[in-house]
Amino acid sequence: VSLEAGILQPLHMEQFYSAPAADTVVQQLLPISEAAAFPEPPDPKTCSPQEYLEYYIFPVLLPGMAELLHQAKKEKCFERKRTKFIACDFLTEWLYNKNPKRKDESFTEFFSIPFVNNWLKDHPRPPIPLSLLLSEEEASIVIQSFWRGYRVRCDSEIQELRQWQKQLREEKNIIKRVKEFWTKQEAK
Repeated sequence: VSLEAGILQPLHMEQFYSAPAADTVVQQLLPISEAAAFPEPPDPKTCSPQEYLEYYIFPVLLPGMAELLHQAKKEKCFERKRTKFIACDFLTEWLYNKNPKRKDESFTEFFSIPFVNNWLKDHPRPPIPLSLLLSEEEASIVIQSFWRGYRVRCDSEIQELRQWQKQLREEKNIIKRVKEFWTKQEAK
């Protein structure tokens, strides 16, 4: 649908595929200059919902959404099914730091925002899986080291050494000796 003169009109699919038409669609849907539409700010308590959105919400939210898309592209969210990037967290942090009431304050990270901190105390998140935290290079190193370790442990000489260590532990009964040592230490 398209907004023209306040009337909803259907858009044809070919309008989305051509670049000039797509630009006009975006221009029709998004207010370009709020200053031209509103010479003075409308009263937020008495203005219409459309005026409120166009003057108070869109000028802050739309640049945040654009920045969110740029960051999602950097995090390769459009290339992978799963990533560590959490869009809601990014947008919350961005909106909090771009709040006009916080103009002179320093940048605050997401987990340092007071209301986020309070929420997470009552609703802790599960840890992010290691597969999402590691870069591709780090993940390949972990996989390669595991594989090399497995191949080494399969070697007959290493198997023989591990068997000898197991017998040594059983014969000397190290666990029992350690318990006896600690009981003597606790008795002192």
